Amino acid sequence: MINPMVGTFDFPVADRPVQLKCWRSHSPLTPHPSSEAPAVNFPCPRIYPPNSSRRFAAFLILTFLAIVNLPMAFAETIGRVERLDETLDTYVAADSKIEVLASGFTWTEGPVWVADDAGGHLLFTDIPRNSIFRWTAARGIELFMKPSGYTGVSFYGLEPGANGLALDGQGRLVMCEHGDRRVSVLTPGGGKMTLVDSFEGKRLNSPNDLCFDSVGSIYFTDPPYGLPQRADDPRRELDFCGVYRLDPDRKLTLLTKQLARPNGIGLSPDQKTLYVAQSDPELPIWVSFPIKDDKTLGEMKTLHNAKAAMSEFPGLPDGLAVAKDGTIFGSGPGGIYVLKPEGKLIGRIITGERTSNCCLSPGGDWLYMTVDSRLCRIALKPL
Repeated sequence: MINPMVGTFDFPVADRPVQLKCWRSHSPLTPHPSSEAPAVNFPCPRIYPPNSSRRFAAFLILTFLAIVNLPMAFAETIGRVERLDETLDTYVAADSKIEVLASGFTWTEGPVWVADDAGGHLLFTDIPRNSIFRWTAARGIELFMKPSGYTGVSFYGLEPGANGLALDGQGRLVMCEHGDRRVSVLTPGGGKMTLVDSFEGKRLNSPNDLCFDSVGSIYFTDPPYGLPQRADDPRRELDFCGVYRLDPDRKLTLLTKQLARPNGIGLSPDQKTLYVAQSDPELPIWVSFPIKDDKTLGEMKTLHNAKAAMSEFPGLPDGLAVAKDGTIFGSGPGGIYVLKPEGKLIGRIITGERTSNCCLSPGGDWLYMTVDSRLCRIALKPL
């Protein structure tokens, strides 16, 4: 950003904000007396009556604006699309590029699209930084919330922040919080309200990911990743990792505890099937459960095992998104795995990196992905 009134130029260097400041001084080499750091200081051009200096100043400003406003055509791209079945062509073109929208984070997660009067924005978490960020095409990255998932006053491990994000029926932001070990909602006016933080009198491990059904029930997973010492943490009170349903009346139901490390979660479009990703390196799978009429779960079915892919790429099954036709976009080793509802793997969107989560834009024309320290997206074919 340029502030022409004071001659300050802000730009990032090595993931840190740096200021280029110009000032007027009898000596062009006099350091600028500023306590802000890091900063690079340079003298302003002297102001002379002829128009040449004005033209030179305008040239500098226009050049700078041209550099910082490069079109997306010049944006960084990574990875590739791997077509394993011709049906992948229904969703993504083989030559589609994975665009890097932003980088320099620690570990990104939990993307969710939020509609607004300005065309919408994306929220996503950086768990180690205990922060939620906002991305828009017009403004890029802005800090949305800090702290996001831990409000304590002492050190709480390496992943204290919020993880999965979702919107409830009122459009409010609902968060899975690692450090505070709860599912919370951001209420109008900015205050948070705890929705659930315990099961049968014992604190939850660290809620990880969530989704809503049409009546407002929340399905969520509760592995130990947010505890400072994870499964061996002495603060852990539950001896299992559960998949739960929280109904609008605040009744909490344990649906299953048969998965060692439940993680990403989603519902089929008809809400008759629950999908869960397991990030257990011994059994890295995506599974489905039929939802019975009484809302309990039927027998678990394995859709796909990513064990073989772990020798190719880093990562494990993690967050997922379900398209309106039931196709599953599941983050896994090295990218996004595109699965049909019955479990057939039809292709991969390969980032080559640990890929934690994804979400679809409302029109289904973009897939946003949290990829290690980056925020990315790829164009899809709307269904």
